[in-house]
Amino acid sequence: MTEFGVVIFPTEYSIQPLELARAVEERGLDSIFVPEHTHIPASRRSPYPAGGELPKEYSHTYDPFVFLTACAAVTERITLGTGICLVVERDVLTLAKEIASLDRISGGRFVLGIGAGWNAEEMENHGIEFKHRWKVVREKILAMKELWTKDEAEFHGDFVDFDPVWSNPKPITPGGPPIWMGATSKWSYDRIAEYCDGWLPIAGLEADHLPGIEAALLKRGRQLSDITLAMFGMIPDKDLVQSKIDAGFSHLAFGLPPEPADKVLPLLDDYASFAESMR
Repeated sequence: MTEFGVVIFPTEYSIQPLELARAVEERGLDSIFVPEHTHIPASRRSPYPAGGELPKEYSHTYDPFVFLTACAAVTERITLGTGICLVVERDVLTLAKEIASLDRISGGRFVLGIGAGWNAEEMENHGIEFKHRWKVVREKILAMKELWTKDEAEFHGDFVDFDPVWSNPKPITPGGPPIWMGATSKWSYDRIAEYCDGWLPIAGLEADHLPGIEAALLKRGRQLSDITLAMFGMIPDKDLVQSKIDAGFSHLAFGLPPEPADKVLPLLDDYASFAESMR
């Protein structure tokens, strides 16, 4: 059965996590996904990918792991995910611990949506060169898999390097939580095939990528059915949603504005009604 959830920029001026999480679960929806930016450099040299002025919420996001932990505390069923986590900007040992902690606290309900990001200056503030961003993401994901599965984990790469360590607790999900790639370039195909469990594109950017992803998976002895096809930023249009379901997408997240409860809750009502009509 197709699952339906929501994605929202979590800010201090929008609906707060406890109220949102309860509302999503009470309405029978299946997930909450949140993006992240640690900060936005004031220079604004990197253009906003969607064009125009960068929306205010990009520089006002809560930390996603704090936000989702609050959501976990007041829910029992819904999936809690990053859409996406900027892995490249995070210390790998700390991030592995945060993810394992949230995975356990939520009872295995966490999904790690990942990406490298588009803001070069933002990465530079974290000591990362833009041209190396995907190499850094790869090493950090592979290193975290070691930390999540080995009693004494070590990793030696070009960007991540540590001798044997103890890192506990381990995630409750065997091998660590599902990792869904939030990228839509031709270079993402092999990344998905090598170290991901799913694909999480933004609605409207997914066209014509599935054959390339499937070919990359087959080269590594995997099938398209081995990964979850998810999408965020959907709209409640029956023909559009049915077309995505027919294409194999099994988890669809509708966009919510970063607004207070009086604006968000009616939308949740509409989304829940729509989701029920599609089941």
